[in-house]
Formats: sequence, C-alpha cells, structure tokens
Amino acid sequence: MTERLFNFSAGPAILPEPVLEAARSALWTFEDSGIGILEHSHRGAYFTRVIEEAVANCRKLAGIGEDYEILFLQGGASTQFFMAPMSWLGNGKTASFVNTGTWSKKAMKEANVFGDVHVAASSEDENFSYIPTNDEISWQDNAVYAHYTSNNTIAGTQFTSIPTPPSSMPLLCDASSDIFSRPIDIGAHGMVYAGAQKNLGPSGIALVILRKDLIESANEGLPSMLQYRVHAKAGSCFNTPPTFGIYIMGEVFKWILEQGGLDAMAKINSEKAAILYDFLDESEMFRGTARKDSRSNMNVTFRANSEELEASFIKEATAAGLPGLKGHRSVGGMRASIYNAFPTKGVTALVDFMKSFEQKNK
Repeated sequence: MTERLFNFSAGPAILPEPVLEAARSALWTFEDSGIGILEHSHRGAYFTRVIEEAVANCRKLAGIGEDYEILFLQGGASTQFFMAPMSWLGNGKTASFVNTGTWSKKAMKEANVFGDVHVAASSEDENFSYIPTNDEISWQDNAVYAHYTSNNTIAGTQFTSIPTPPSSMPLLCDASSDIFSRPIDIGAHGMVYAGAQKNLGPSGIALVILRKDLIESANEGLPSMLQYRVHAKAGSCFNTPPTFGIYIMGEVFKWILEQGGLDAMAKINSEKAAILYDFLDESEMFRGTARKDSRSNMNVTFRANSEELEASFIKEATAAGLPGLKGHRSVGGMRASIYNAFPTKGVTALVDFMKSFEQKNK
C-alpha cells in the first residue's frame, strides 16, 4: 500500500486518518447492516441515526443552542454566497461586508445581484495582507446584515476576534477554512457557514448554522431548494442529501471531540503554526506574506527571494513527499495549509526541508 504523504493542499484537504479508516470500513458495510454507507437510504433508520448524531455532536462542539438550526446543504460555501443575500436582500436593501480577500469579494459579487453592497472595511490596499481592526470597520447603519470571512486561505490571514456590528444587525460569517479549529461564539452570529472540504469533510457540502428567527424572516418567494425554512423543516432531507458527506462530517465531529474539543484544537493549531512561523521569521531566504498580527493558523503563506527559487522549491518539496505547497494561482508564492487534521510532524518535516533547501541554495 502506498504510504500517505503530508498533504499541504488548501482544499480538498487532509482528513483525520481515523475518519478515513472508519469510512473505508463503512463503505463496505455500515455497522451491522450489510449495506455500505453510500447505499443507505436517507430516509432509513441507519442514516437517520447518522444525521441526528452529527447534529448533536456539532451542537456539543460549539455550544450551539436550540435557537439555531444546523443544516447540511449542497453546493459548498459558494452556494451560500448567493443563498444568503437572496434570502434577506432586495428592494434597495444593503449588506455590509468586511473585504479581506478573494472569497469576500466573491460573496460581495453575489450579494450585489440581489441588493446593495457596502464595504465596511478593506485590506485590499495592502494586497489583503492584514485584517482590519474593529476600529477600522464602519458598518452601514441601515444594513440588513454584516458579513466577514474569518480565515483567508489565499492571503494567509485570520481574524483574531469577532467583528462587532450593531446588535440589531445579524452577523454572517464564512468560516470555511477555520471552522472548529478554535472556539467560536455562535451566539455572536446570526449565521455561520462553511464549505466542508478544508476542516470538516469532502467537497460539495456546507455546514450552515443559522438562527431560527432569521430563517423565518427570509424571503418566501424563492425556489424550494433555495429556502432555508424548507431545509430546516425537513431536517436537511428535503431532497436526497449528500449522505456520505454528512457521514464524514459526523465522524470528524467525533474526532475533534476525542482530541479534547475546540479549546484543545486551538492549542494544537497555534503550536503547530508557530513552528513554521518561527522559522520564517529567522530565515534569510523565505518570508511570510501576512502581517504578524493577522497571521492564519490554517494557511501559512510565504515567498522566497526569487520566483526561480520558488519554482525549484515547490518541485523539490513535491519530490520529497511534501505536495500541495504551491500558492494560489492569483498570488503565486507558496502556501502550507495545516488544517485541524494536519499532523505536527508534517510541519516539522517541512521546516527541516526548508532549512536544507536554504542551506543548499545560499
């Protein structure tokens, strides 16, 4: 059997090995059913237990109260980019956004189809290398909701505290790339959503945590598949849902709980990222691209002294069993994505390789 590599891909990304092992067995036969998890009906007792357990563990992980619905929806975070504004905008209504990179801009573009977009703050002036502080954010007073992206995979930045719009303005968060990597105050948000393919499971599915009063206030004149109330009423089973994705997400929730929950994950992730950042701060060849007070613990972005060195580094690292380090095509450079499931020993292996590469190319 081929040995598993240290997968630095930004997504679809690494999953916990115990989850993969459980899935391998469940593909053949789930529990004692004689039927694989991919083949079970979403209406049957076996899958009903899967989804109910996933919801319960999600609530347990983040302390999510019964005033919030937990939904598993198709289309990843990109569908939420338009599903949210089409639910609450229209008729000249405005949403207020903090623009911290590509994914913020994509969300704003979709919102602009259904209403007006107000940019409350932006870090585009410095190539999205930092996170605006609360003092630098000016929310539009009459905005229907506020929106931010908690972690920016391309720029390698991450909010260290939750933005604070007026209490009357629901706060929406795209947490796709750092969901459950640290404690999160769900009660400070009207909605938190995340594409699964970075920290939760396979691509194509999104976790949506949504306050019930917002569901009731959403536009009713939408197709059924695009109404949160329809999915909430049906327990995420209005149509045939992505059952395998939900199963994997449920197993990831269990795994995080077994690690000690979100406080433990935050400690592990902080220590893991520090290994790489400490090296970057000392290196004469490599340098981090995000401002120190805005650095992400999930996506470490960095450059070398020349593009030629970068190309050589990426090629040699891949050959050495360290794939996925090429930066996003829009910015170049390198990026090490070290999500929850990424092992500390993989970061240490990368730093050892970088030290060797630097020494060799002096």
